[in-house]
This record gives sequence, C-alpha cells and structure tokens, in this order.
Amino acid sequence: MADKIIFATGNEGKMKEIRLILADLGAEILSLKEAGIDPDIQEDGETFEENAVIKARAVMKETGALVLADDSGLEIDYLNGEPGVYSARYMGEETSYRIKNRNLLERLKGVPEEKRTARFVCVIAAALPDGRVLTARGTIEGIIGYEERGEGGFGYDPIFFLPEYGCSTAELTMEKKNELSHRGKALRAMKEELRKALEV
Repeated sequence: MADKIIFATGNEGKMKEIRLILADLGAEILSLKEAGIDPDIQEDGETFEENAVIKARAVMKETGALVLADDSGLEIDYLNGEPGVYSARYMGEETSYRIKNRNLLERLKGVPEEKRTARFVCVIAAALPDGRVLTARGTIEGIIGYEERGEGGFGYDPIFFLPEYGCSTAELTMEKKNELSHRGKALRAMKEELRKALEV
C-alpha cells in the first residue's frame, strides 16, 4: 500500500470522516493543504463520477502520489435531481449552507412527505501513479425535512431526514453517520478497490 495518500479536499469535516474510515490502510492521509498544493481545477463534468476523476487526475499529475477525490451532492426528486452536481455551487459557492438550506425548504413548501424523497450521492475516484483510475459510489436515501435540525454534520445534513431513525443526518453520532452515510459507503467500497488494485 502507498505510504501516503492525498485526498483532494480542503474540507476539515470531510477529512475527519475520511481518516476514521481509511485508518486501517496504514497510509498517511493528507489534505491538499497538508500536502502543500492548491490546484486550480475546473470541475466541469456532468456527473459525480466525471468530477471526481477530473479532481483526482489533476492532483495526481501535479504530485505523482496516489490521490483520492470525491464529488458528492444532494439529489431532490421533486426538484428534478437538483442541486445534484451543483450542490457545492448552488446559489454561489460563497453562500452559507444555512441560506441554501432555507431556500430548498422554501421551494418544497407544501410538498407532501411522499414527494420529498432525496438522496445524498458520493463518488470517490482514485488516480494511481501508474495511470489507473478507480471509482466507487455510495448513496443514502431519505427525505427533505420541514426545518433544519441538528448541529452535527455539515452542508445539507440539517435538512436531510432519515425517517427510519427519526432524525436528520446532522443529529447522528459521528460513528453512526460514518456507518450510514453516502461518503462512508463510498469510502469503504474504495478501500476494497484499493486493496485489490494494490494487492494488500
């Protein structure tokens, strides 16, 4: 296994989740900042897969290291899959998630529960120094709640409700969230892909 893996993100919340799940790979896992790189990447793919691969490849070319990158987002069925691949850029990248979440709740005002179905999707791509690219996808199904709930998590977590647990993903413990989340599932699937690819 590589002794160093760069994860192409600057998001500290994500890095916490990633380190917990990938700990047993025995590699040092660095964020872009920790690796001392600040790439300017145009994420112009039309799918989560395309964007994750674009990011992983760009950083691998710059560093020669094994690079993982993810692209994830929220798909709301009633809004034709919005915000989808534009989840981070929805209403502008500088807009706070509090405002984004309020806007989505407003757009779903009066929409009955059975039509509020949504999912978080996460695709992780690995760009290996030998040119191989692997991808893994994870999803978690739920509904959009009626208000923001919970202080944990980040992004759209406070409005993403899991009926079978009676809470939003922002109300889950870190352990439970890692077990259930789209990113947790994608990371565990990627971990297996890497083990096969690197034969460890």
